[in-house]
Amino acid sequence: MTLVEVKVQSLGLDRSSNTPVVILQELSGKRVLPIWIGPGEASAIAMELAGMKFSRPLTHDLIVSVISGLGGALQRVLISRVVDNTYYAELIIRSGDNMISVDARPSDSIAVALRLRAKIFADDSLLNNTSIEIAEEAEVGEEEGERGAMNPEELKEYLRRLNPEDFGRFMP
Repeated sequence: MTLVEVKVQSLGLDRSSNTPVVILQELSGKRVLPIWIGPGEASAIAMELAGMKFSRPLTHDLIVSVISGLGGALQRVLISRVVDNTYYAELIIRSGDNMISVDARPSDSIAVALRLRAKIFADDSLLNNTSIEIAEEAEVGEEEGERGAMNPEELKEYLRRLNPEDFGRFMP
């Protein structure tokens, strides 16, 4: 398995299903990995990207507190594979001399990694298999009614107004 470091390039909505998508981009190139995620996780990622904090911990903040409270440190997130359109990720946590791998959804893993400033890696083969291209910022979402990349505040507001019936199933 060859790992490639990635970063959150953007959050957006799949125009065909109105499902949130996080776009990961390799640090040293232009390849991307789009991962369709739930509205709660998209909101958690958007809020962290926007630097928003709440007086009480949300779920991902709680996970961060548990990791730290138990003396652990998130070493990295690994997005390792996709099976039947479902991506798999691991939180790699160091606790003393032990390395612990915790199975997790990529969306949750990304939300936790952003909070802890941990690196995110994806298997190289996942980046090779994607066919999406990054749209130029000026081209995305300019026409009325068109949904593309949004800033974290816009995405958070859009997600707040969605109903469960608005979501379709992603079919690649």
